[in-house]
This record gives sequence, C-alpha cells and structure tokens, in this order.
Amino acid sequence: MATHEVFNQTPPFVDENLVASDRPLLDALEANGVDAEAAGLLAWGAEWGAAERLDLGRLANENPPRLRTHDPLGVRADVVEFHLAWHALMSASMAAGLHAPCGTPAEHVARAARLYVAAQVETGHVCPLTMTHAAGAALAAEPERLAEWLPRLSARAYDPRFLPFREKGAVTIGMGMTEKQGGTDVRANTTRAAPDGEGYRLTGHKWFLSAPMCDAFLVLAQAPGGLTCFLLPRFRPDGSVNSLHLQRLKDKLGNRSNASAEVEFENAFAWRIGEEGRGIRTIIGMVQLTRLDCAVASAGLVRMALTLAVHHARHRAVFQKKLVDQPAMRLVLADLALEAEAMTALAIRLARSVGDRAEATRARLLTPATKFHVCKAAAGLIYEAMECLGGNGYVEE
Repeated sequence: MATHEVFNQTPPFVDENLVASDRPLLDALEANGVDAEAAGLLAWGAEWGAAERLDLGRLANENPPRLRTHDPLGVRADVVEFHLAWHALMSASMAAGLHAPCGTPAEHVARAARLYVAAQVETGHVCPLTMTHAAGAALAAEPERLAEWLPRLSARAYDPRFLPFREKGAVTIGMGMTEKQGGTDVRANTTRAAPDGEGYRLTGHKWFLSAPMCDAFLVLAQAPGGLTCFLLPRFRPDGSVNSLHLQRLKDKLGNRSNASAEVEFENAFAWRIGEEGRGIRTIIGMVQLTRLDCAVASAGLVRMALTLAVHHARHRAVFQKKLVDQPAMRLVLADLALEAEAMTALAIRLARSVGDRAEATRARLLTPATKFHVCKAAAGLIYEAMECLGGNGYVEE
C-alpha cells in the first residue's frame, strides 16, 4: 500500500566486524600485549557481527528455556530445555575456549576480548561459560578432583547431553550459593551436609541455582565443621540421577535466555571441596573470576548499546539534519563513547592483572571495585542509548 512506504528509517545493524570497528578495544589489546589479528580476534569480530549470529541472539531471547519437572509417566525429570539457538551459541563459544581455564596474562586478555564481543550478541549464554571457566579456582583446593574434571572443563566440543560427567567429553559447572533467608549473607545458609562414604549428603535448598543444566555445581552447605564448599554433580557416582529437584525457573527482568532455578536438595550426593568450615575461602577464587566476567560482559553490553545508538544517529534525519549532526545528540553520544571507552580499557586491563601472579594484590583489590562500577553504571548508560532511538528504543525488537 502507498501509505506503507517506509523511508527515513535506520537499516538493520548486521554484517559488521565487532572488533575491527572497535578502536577502544583494539587500543586496549595493544596496550596489554595482544595483537588482535594474530590472536584471531579480527576473525572473531566478523563471525559474531554476522547477521546469522546476531539472529541467534534474538532467537535465544525470544524463546527462553522451559523447565520439565516430570516425564510423561510421572517420573521426575528435572531438566531444562533450551532453544536450538542457545545450543548454537554455546557451541560457538566453547569451540573458542571461553569456558576453559587460562594461563598467561595474554590468554586472559584475549579471552576477555572474545567474551566482550560475544556478550554484545547474546549475554545469557555467557553465564555457564563464566562459571565453568572460574570453577578451577575452587577445585584447586582438591587436586585429585581437579585432575579428574580438568580435561573435560578444557575440552571444546559442546556436549549438552544429560549424562554422568564421566560419559561426556566436555562439561560445564554452575554455582549455587544463596538461600531464601540469607541472600548474599551465605553464612545464614541452612542447607545441611552429612558425611556419607566417599562424599556427603546435602539436604536443603538454593534460591538461585545458576544454569541448572550444568553437569555439576559448586555449592555451600553447613557441614559438621561449619560452612563448606561442595561439588554437587547431576548424577551420583553409581550413575543414577542425583536428587536435585528443580522447583521453578526465575522469571527474570534480564538474562532471559539463561535459566536460573530454585532447587531443593534431598540427600543429594556431593564431594567436599577444601576443608570443612572454609567454604567461603575456597569458593572466593571462583567468585573473583566471575566478577571479572561480569565487568567484561557489561562493558560489552554498553559497547553494543553505543554502537546501535550511533548507527541510528547516522541514518535518521530529524529537523532537516541527520541526528548525528544535531549538537545535543552529539553531546550525548560523546559522553556515552567516553564512558564506554573507559569501561573497555578498565575491563581489559583487569583481565591482564588477573592472569599475572605479580599483580595478584592489584587484581584482588580492583576486581570487586571494577565489577561494582561497570555493572552499576551499565544500566544507566544503556538507558541513555535507548533514548537515542526514540520510541523504537523501547520496543523489544
């Protein structure tokens, strides 16, 4: 129809190299000793900026995970089903090693850059990658357990099958710390752990169990010696399904593609990690690495918000000028760009510190502060970028 002729609208943002077009990221990589091309990051930017990859991000969020508590015969299933787009994103990210432990500072920096770009396309699937990457820091308290799991934590062939971990080539690890009555105050946890043979039996609950289809979870529970860290697998050592009863999935404001569950443990089997009574000290290394990824991913979200705002402003005409040429809009975009560049530089520099033993103290102090600042500021900056798109900025598409 003639009335449906569309003009003065912004074309889709697709088939853009998310690394080559990001000068602050390229500068941050160079400043921290990583050559973007040699590290394969330019190819990574083209891959994740492709229309097909961006569409996978859309599909994963439009088709959130579903909890299936029972099978057709009424037997407990306790599985979460994901859209094919989620599995495709997980496969691509694991093939690049975003879930695998890092060694040198350069490896940490290159991984952070990849995560920063992947988060721009779809952030929810980053959650299990982050926790799996960080799990080794806690498992190091039990070298024999770490040696058993590390080859599968490092493998790059995504395997979503619901099987005992020993039957899989690659695994993921989640985390469950908070409970209804305590939240961040994990010392208020009431889940009990009773010694039993080669492990412990856990009875209690978790208010947030992140990525419930992981192959195991690092959790905190009250053992006879106090709050202790445990590795709780989805299957018991004898191959039977462990008694993790998923109650419901959270209906979250964000992070929609990723599942977060409420769970009840009924004499669930788990291995102790670290000494009894030292659970927080054991798991804090994992927490620090997840904090790093929170900052990196949030910086990526801000970068994409800025990118879309600038893209819109360059194409949309208002009052006989392109938006980007309107003085007020230029000021807004300049402020956003300055904040985004600072976040990128800070997150990438922090990744280098985390990977450098000589900067261990710096990383220990800077990581929680960076996570707090970048994540806290990201929402406000993205809100500002949404306003740059006018009414379209408030439409879910």
